[in-house]
Amino acid sequence: MVNLEWYRTFKAVYKNGNFSIAAKELFMSQPAVSQQISMLEAHVGNKLFNRKSKGVEPTEYAKLLNNLIIDALDRLENVESSFRAKAEDANRLISVGISKNLFNCIGNLLIAKFDLIDFTFAENDVLFELVDAKKLDFAITTKRFDTFDTVYEIVGKIKLIMVAPVRLDGTEFRQKLKSDNYTEVEQWLNEQKWYSHDARIPHIKLFWLHAFNKKRPSMVPNYIIPSESEMLRMLSDNEGVAITWNCNARKYIKENKLQLLWNSFYVPEEYVYLLTAKNNNLNSFFEIISKELKLFFGNRL
Repeated sequence: MVNLEWYRTFKAVYKNGNFSIAAKELFMSQPAVSQQISMLEAHVGNKLFNRKSKGVEPTEYAKLLNNLIIDALDRLENVESSFRAKAEDANRLISVGISKNLFNCIGNLLIAKFDLIDFTFAENDVLFELVDAKKLDFAITTKRFDTFDTVYEIVGKIKLIMVAPVRLDGTEFRQKLKSDNYTEVEQWLNEQKWYSHDARIPHIKLFWLHAFNKKRPSMVPNYIIPSESEMLRMLSDNEGVAITWNCNARKYIKENKLQLLWNSFYVPEEYVYLLTAKNNNLNSFFEIISKELKLFFGNRL
């Protein structure tokens, strides 16, 4: 059976017209190159190269053989290079910037897909600056940054929703919603215990702005737990309500630990963006992350 390495050696000698140059290109010794060419000649039953004072020249049979194998050999080498590149990518450390709130949502997804990730927690503007300065490979943001030196792709949508423990009886609240009595809806909500992941209550303020057309909610949060995932876990075991991203609440709702209390029509969805610097040789990673995030966000509440 013919050895494919013989053909690789034949290609190098044919291209360079010299055994020594071919040996250097293949990281082999010159005697090893000569031996492989001799074995190939014995296999095909024809002489392939004639020696000259400065190298070798192909015989007519060698020219014919080259025409027959060159396309197939190039394809095999391209496949080999592709597999080698994927193997190198799998062991490469990448840096990903993301907010803590989004990390709660998709951190497990990224960890399951890649072996080596250096995460940085920051908000949108800081993440952009780090990517733009090439201090981060990627950033996952909820704000669009469209500049000459960066590229982005929309990978999903998220939305703020209101959740509560499953044991809370939301019948009265839903009746008020159904009758569009937003004054009583707000009053009912103000009577509840409130959880927030941030003392500035950004989620609550944004929800109130769209749902009630008010810049400032009238309630004060009872509990401030600086982790959205921990906030939801504590809420599921106690009494109260909270505003959270739908992707973060998904698991708790599926496990029947939290209920979707209000998914307001007036609260808009927000895009999630994958951002990277141009010409950073990380296209394969960008495509993989983008694909995985799109699959994840395609299964929204």
